[in-house]
Amino acid sequence: MELTQRKLAEELGTRQQTISEWETGMYQPRGTSATLLSIIAEHSGFDYKVKEEHDEH
Repeated sequence: MELTQRKLAEELGTRQQTISEWETGMYQPRGTSATLLSIIAEHSGFDYKVKEEHDEH
């Protein structure tokens, strides 16, 4: 079964545009969304790693 941006957005409780922005690299998933994507990817056999955020001063 193919997962659409709309369906993934519904499952994560976010907007379809947010999913599109993640796909294009405009923004990176953060917080709970990043954790959920990691869990979904692991169960799907897809290699996805959450990028660690670092404070730059």
